[in-house]
Amino acid sequence: MRVKICGITQPQQSVAIASLGATALGFICVPTSPRYVNVLQIQAAVAQLPNNIDKIGVFANTSITEIQQIAIESGLTSVQLHGNESVEFCSLLRQALPDLEIIKAFRIRSSEHLEQVAEYTNYIDTLLLDAYHPQHLGGTGQTLDWNMLQKFSPSCPWFLAGGLTPDNILDALSMVQPNGIDLSSGVEKTPGDKDLDKVAKLFTRLGTVKRVKDEV
Repeated sequence: MRVKICGITQPQQSVAIASLGATALGFICVPTSPRYVNVLQIQAAVAQLPNNIDKIGVFANTSITEIQQIAIESGLTSVQLHGNESVEFCSLLRQALPDLEIIKAFRIRSSEHLEQVAEYTNYIDTLLLDAYHPQHLGGTGQTLDWNMLQKFSPSCPWFLAGGLTPDNILDALSMVQPNGIDLSSGVEKTPGDKDLDKVAKLFTRLGTVKRVKDEV
């Protein structure tokens, strides 16, 4: 299972979090976010990371030209769209960045909204389901209704996000089976400043899941 820690702002924390077990790190490229980082900050954060760590840039309603420029200059391996991007936009972005993973995030409000996700799966690589908040795009600490996702089985891999913490991750994974999980505020001291003790606790908890599965 992929484990993405999002909202990285400090180079030394990116290396530490990767060493603890993260398979992907997320960098917020939305200027209005308290976790925003520019190209130079991303470059510094990814410079010492192993090649097998996914470097994901998070964008919201950004032009394809700007996404392409930031992705190439920053050394990103994936682009996450967290705004109101259309199917057509995703298709055009795929043409512009054919070698990068495209992740489309959705802030799920209802089961009806969840059904609309399917139309994107032919144009992206990965889905991400986050909790809905009327003012904020993510990092709110609010959880999704996991019951609503128990039968969710899209035709592409997907991340579960939204209010996940080391304390509730086992509850979440007992109810849904995502291909990956995405945490931000649940492993922070303040926005952008990760709590390495919480990150370590997360991987300790996840290790218990892996051991149980291996024993079975």
